[in-house]
Amino acid sequence: MYDIVIVGSGPAGANLARLIGDKYKVLLIDKRDLENENHKNTINKCCGGLLAPDAQKMIAKLGLGVPKDILVDPQLFAVRTIDLTNNLERLYQRFYHNMDREKFDRWLISLLPTGVDKKFNSFFKGFTKTKEGYEIKYIYNGLETAARTKVIVGADGALSNIRKSICYDKNFPERYISIQEWYECQSTMPYFTAIFDTEISDFYSWVIPKNKCLLLGSALKPGDNTREKYNLLKAKLTQLGFNFGNKLKTEGAFINRPMKISQFYAGRDCIALVGEAAGAISPSSAEGISYALKSSLYLAESLEDGIDGFLNRYEQKVKDIKLNLLIKNLKSPAMFNPFLRNFAMKSGFQSLKQC
Repeated sequence: MYDIVIVGSGPAGANLARLIGDKYKVLLIDKRDLENENHKNTINKCCGGLLAPDAQKMIAKLGLGVPKDILVDPQLFAVRTIDLTNNLERLYQRFYHNMDREKFDRWLISLLPTGVDKKFNSFFKGFTKTKEGYEIKYIYNGLETAARTKVIVGADGALSNIRKSICYDKNFPERYISIQEWYECQSTMPYFTAIFDTEISDFYSWVIPKNKCLLLGSALKPGDNTREKYNLLKAKLTQLGFNFGNKLKTEGAFINRPMKISQFYAGRDCIALVGEAAGAISPSSAEGISYALKSSLYLAESLEDGIDGFLNRYEQKVKDIKLNLLIKNLKSPAMFNPFLRNFAMKSGFQSLKQC
């Protein structure tokens, strides 16, 4: 019998387990193997691997420091913004830590208290209500396994099966497909590139240098000729001088984009949601690590006084996340409306002049 079962061991799930693992009996399950460094995961997180300033702030607030072996070249201090719709380009100062995302997740797992029961290479199947709480079922090493728990935490990302099971009003965030490919590249690009093109997506696309690779990614509407639009994006960027060499791998995932605060959902009964499963992700940049760390911190704080009433306490704490999502949505038209973006970029406000 566990006190809390956490489904998903990304930053939200791992940070929560780290914070509550000494107080509660915790089971953490994930489909990846994040303990064996020699194991090559066939399931990778489709992520650009940039620690944005908000995520850096949360890591500092948690009293943590990122080990240098997680960081990769180059470290980035600027965003090259390309507006293909309006044929404009600007450079803006931003500070990102460029990192290996899988190593980052492994590092968070390495911080867990020894009492946390970890089941990796496991696939969550579902849960049923019991007198004591819940019984969950999952596949571990090919065998179906059951466990009883008082609380379930869904940290299982954009396609959260736990959220689908408890969110009856179906008020889910807007969903996009992220396609990201890795290409060999010998030259060093000293910035993160954000691309806006209404012919490709009403969201945005990106190019990120990482060691001797270039990552080309785009957030696309599902069922909207996604592969064709991705290939069109690559062709347009090639014409602009981007050199995409030999393709190394392709990654794909769904991304949530909460367009209104009602699409954030904390949970119900004794089931809580954190991170992207709750809808905690930036609607303007799709940055999710800061929200994962913040929501898991709030849930851990809500559990400090015990399980009784924890969800009500959690719902009070996440009000500032909802406010943050509201503010980002209010600012989004300046980025995603072609007319307003044209005005903002032509003004040159806060842009850098390249030497």
